[in-house]
Amino acid sequence: MTAVIVAAAMWLLAASLLILRRGRAERNITYAALTIAVAMTLNTDPVYRALDRLAGGDNLVTLVADVALMVGVFFLGRGVMKASEHQPRTVRLALGRVALVTAIFGAVVAFFLIELSGTTTNFMLELGDQPAAAIYSTIQFVYYGIVLSAMAVLAARQFRNTNGVQQLPPASLFIGSLLGVVLSVVVIAMDLAHVTDELDVMTEIAVTYEPLRLLAFLFLCLGFAGQPAARTLQARSRERRTLMFVDDLKPIWVEATMARPGISQNQQVAFHTDEPDTLLHRQVVEIRDAMMDTRVHFTVSDRDRELVERAERHLVGAVQTGSVTATSATTTGDGQSRR
Repeated sequence: MTAVIVAAAMWLLAASLLILRRGRAERNITYAALTIAVAMTLNTDPVYRALDRLAGGDNLVTLVADVALMVGVFFLGRGVMKASEHQPRTVRLALGRVALVTAIFGAVVAFFLIELSGTTTNFMLELGDQPAAAIYSTIQFVYYGIVLSAMAVLAARQFRNTNGVQQLPPASLFIGSLLGVVLSVVVIAMDLAHVTDELDVMTEIAVTYEPLRLLAFLFLCLGFAGQPAARTLQARSRERRTLMFVDDLKPIWVEATMARPGISQNQQVAFHTDEPDTLLHRQVVEIRDAMMDTRVHFTVSDRDRELVERAERHLVGAVQTGSVTATSATTTGDGQSRR
């Protein structure tokens, strides 16, 4: 049932990202959501059984789903990396193609060394006592742990470089990444306990698996889905503040342009008054020009001067905020959900 919920949530998230991030050149997060949605759908029992029967009943769908999840996690890490600046070399290596290809190659080789015995929805429970199966699972979760550790580093950096509501997505990503790392350690410990026939130890450790998996999924999804939402909320809040400055500066601007006509009075120059940022910028420029032009008589009170300065800081702050990008949505769910 958990796999069905996770798969449905991933498809919903993928659809949301396709809408919220439409027109954006950066597509890694959307690719991650779609790929992981496919992986989680393949992990749902009815879909898995039906497709694996068509594939010959040798659990090949497990391999397809797990490789798809690894690719999804790769896109996830790349999306976070693209949203950050000056990444450490170790982070670039962890999130690079070489690490992905190496992990996939190792997992595929290990998979075909497993002695398979027909379709099973409890892949690791039934086959995890084989060294090849333990290696197969361990390779995947070592890769997940490395990628999520790199993501945690980048999310922490994004948190420090943002403020206000924009800090919520990277904070959620950081928590989700840490939970994912812990989940990877737990699964590797379960694999080692199983292959060494320490079934009691495996059972004790397994208690933490589902809570960690669901919490990691929740926080990562909130982080990636929250980014476009946070940007939208911040943009709307800034636009409201811009419009307030436009209204407050209008009387001063009218006086300034009467004393010293500016470009906004030139009918030959295109001037878009329906764009708040453009209008506010023009107001500030023309007020400043009138204040500095010694050929005209135009003075402002200390209160109005302070208002102009606040409007300038607002515009400069908008430019600086736009240059800092925070990062879209997924899960650390995996083929081991069939434990």
